[in-house]
Amino acid sequence: MALAGEIMGSPLMERSSFVSSSQMLLNHSFPQIALKNTRFLRLKKTLNVPVAAVSEDLMRGPSVSAEEKAVKFQVRAVVTVRNKIKEDFKDTIMKHFDALTDKIGMNIVLQLISTEIDPRTKGPRKSKEAVLKDWSEKSNVRAEKVNYSAEFMVDSDFMEAGAITVTNKHQKEFFLETITIEGFPSGKLHFPCNSWVQPRKHDAHPRVFFSNKPYLPNDTPSGVRPLREKELKNLRGDRKGERKLSDRIYDFDVYNDLGLPESGLDLTRPTLGGSQDYPYPRRCRTGRPPTDTDMNAESRVEKPLPMYVPRDEQFEESKKQAFSHMRLKALFHSLIPGLKAKLSDDNHDFNDFSDVDALYVTEGFLLRSLKDADFVRKIPECSLKLLKFDTPKIISKDKFAWMRDDEFAREAIAGVNPVNIERLQVFPPVSKLDPQVYGNLESAIKEEHILGQINGMTVQKAIEENKLFILDYHDIYLPFIDKINALDDRKCYATRTIFFLTPLGTLKPIAIELSLPSGTPTSRSKRVVTPPADATTSWIWQLAKAHVCNNDAGVHQLVNHWLRTHACLEPFILATHRQLSAMHPIFKLLDPHMRYTLEMNAQARQRLINGGGIIEASFTPGPYCMELSSSAYKNFWRFDMEALPADLIRRGMAKPDPTQPHGLKLLIEDYPYASDGLMIWSAIESWVRTYVNRYYPSSSLICSDKELQSWYNEAINVGHADLSNKTWWPTLNKTDDLVSILSTLIWIASAQHAALNFGQYPYGGYVPNRPPLMRRLIPEKGDPEYANFVADPQKYFLRSLPSLLQATRYMAVVDILSLHSPDEEYLGERRPESCWTGDSEMIRAFHGFSEKIREIEKEIERRNSDSNLKNRCGAGVLPYELLAPSSDSGITCRGIPNSVSI
Repeated sequence: MALAGEIMGSPLMERSSFVSSSQMLLNHSFPQIALKNTRFLRLKKTLNVPVAAVSEDLMRGPSVSAEEKAVKFQVRAVVTVRNKIKEDFKDTIMKHFDALTDKIGMNIVLQLISTEIDPRTKGPRKSKEAVLKDWSEKSNVRAEKVNYSAEFMVDSDFMEAGAITVTNKHQKEFFLETITIEGFPSGKLHFPCNSWVQPRKHDAHPRVFFSNKPYLPNDTPSGVRPLREKELKNLRGDRKGERKLSDRIYDFDVYNDLGLPESGLDLTRPTLGGSQDYPYPRRCRTGRPPTDTDMNAESRVEKPLPMYVPRDEQFEESKKQAFSHMRLKALFHSLIPGLKAKLSDDNHDFNDFSDVDALYVTEGFLLRSLKDADFVRKIPECSLKLLKFDTPKIISKDKFAWMRDDEFAREAIAGVNPVNIERLQVFPPVSKLDPQVYGNLESAIKEEHILGQINGMTVQKAIEENKLFILDYHDIYLPFIDKINALDDRKCYATRTIFFLTPLGTLKPIAIELSLPSGTPTSRSKRVVTPPADATTSWIWQLAKAHVCNNDAGVHQLVNHWLRTHACLEPFILATHRQLSAMHPIFKLLDPHMRYTLEMNAQARQRLINGGGIIEASFTPGPYCMELSSSAYKNFWRFDMEALPADLIRRGMAKPDPTQPHGLKLLIEDYPYASDGLMIWSAIESWVRTYVNRYYPSSSLICSDKELQSWYNEAINVGHADLSNKTWWPTLNKTDDLVSILSTLIWIASAQHAALNFGQYPYGGYVPNRPPLMRRLIPEKGDPEYANFVADPQKYFLRSLPSLLQATRYMAVVDILSLHSPDEEYLGERRPESCWTGDSEMIRAFHGFSEKIREIEKEIERRNSDSNLKNRCGAGVLPYELLAPSSDSGITCRGIPNSVSI
């Protein structure tokens, strides 16, 4: 009954535009050839350009002089609509109902808007309305895309169409991909739409789509200028009420929806953003009501219900299907470990490394777990494959590579988190924390700890010759250590690791510092572990490396991946939709780099970073995960340092050198992330510079572009309001400023995210390599657990890692996050390829950019086969492909999508 009520909610007997439009076409046919020859010749003489004939059934549209009466001619629209692949019952009923009512006037109505003002009405010239043909007849076509047509009668003084309005009188939304207009003297006009058009019951106003011709605000044709401004106003909304899933409103809000205060203190979380204690970027506003127990906390929407993002930002159907398949796979992955844990206390942990290995072998896993269970024998063979984890790449070429020091060091420059290593410039390392709060912060690493590992050099000499490097997680973790270690089954240090650059160009770890806050009762606050000399110290060294990798995994996920690529981009995406018209050339440049990010971030708030969610369950900081992320935003994040060259210089990993191909000299020449990344960065920057110079030949145009200035000001002052007073924000006054800002945004959305995301399962799917969670500290002589450690160090090591359930749940999630979906668009690709802009010169320039990306991919392949590059080529060494631009779908450990799409 609800469905019937929804269908019958719109009046069926409203006045039919189908009848009026059809009558118009019958009564106002194209100027007849039967016109006298003298008139036809006189018209021809007034033409300044050849008249374009588009198809045999469409006659030429003449232009006339001002003295002559305008005549009408016919133009034709080809409208491409994308069908749903799978329809539910409601969709099917609605489709058939729309097919029926389309015949009696409840149809799709289009109207062309001229670029010129009509002197009689003082408003834009408009064509007569036209109805989309054959909707009813094509309603059962099962193709992915269906083309419809409409025919317009326009006056010869209509000039050119700059916009088209679409009114949906059906009951069901539809996805409008493109509209192409044929018949104007200037040739075909393209209107890229790629948008859901809502029925009139949800949106009473016609949708407006602009042609693909780019215009700066001051150059906007007078006929479409009011529509440009009105459309932006509609996208901003009024900040009132709760958003409906069909809305297209982009607005800002704080992260006040991560907790569940009505469920008690354990799931209460602070609001991130809007305070000095917890600064954070803004997210997309949903307008949901507050919780019953905390008026400042927004109520949550739990799965399977969707969280609001603007309708056009939601995943497309193929992406949804890929996600659904992976979620099912994740459910199966957790099935057997969950049953094992419930059947026996002994199955809560890994007892030996063969238990870890068994996760990747279906038969072994089942037989060793529940070999006698009846239900296991009844599982079909095809379903058994879902119970198996794919073998992670880290153990695919060398099962024991993860244990070696050279692999531990290599992953700092060629693994999934290659963005934290720094050149050591001061020895001993120095903390920037307040000693009045955190006590003695002097590093415990002394010269005697490392002198025997640096090839006879003094420490000062090694520093001067750029031979010492450091992974320093001391300051980001130390403020949280006491709170973390007070949790059940969570133990953590704040670590520092020093590396030496060998003559082969590889790194070797030479000292690890494990810090606890001063005054820790059960252990010294600082401990230095050096490479082993015997069996006992070998296991202590292995445990120390595990704690370093645990620190690294946390910073990678909470700071480098989530904060720096997902969260910090969201304000720029919101500001882009709110302040830059779809006609704006900069919107057209950024458009492919915003795809799916808002939806992905909304799903993260719903399932990953929320209180009690997957991130808190999987990573050592637990309920303090997002507080640590907020602290990093406050103390470490700077937009001006997010460009790759600036980041490398800041970390001391490169020095400016104009003689080098990219203007930088890397201090570790074989630094795969940096050397490949600089090629990608330079290609992006060159493409952006070409594009920006096309539309801003002088800096004065940047200053006078009100949309562009509003975009940047809003992204900073609203989207990053908590840091808006920082002096490091770049200005936007010159062409170089805009090139740098845009190149940085595109770099973050594409290559930076790819480098940090798509290696998560290949490197982290084998939990001993990158444990996301640690449950024990390293025992020292005299500690109660030291005897147990010495008696069975392997067992102690495995019991320090996540439990079986924790490990498999984490593995299932990073398995999903490392996935490329079938509809992925990669760097150097654009859809539609040839008409995303009406500027043919920029189409050619983009093709040049695409060719450059393909050349870079070939160079990366060459480097990966160069035996002189030890960090990416050798026995058991994984090639570095995370910045190889292309990829197949699935988990490939390569590929650079245009956007943060997962």
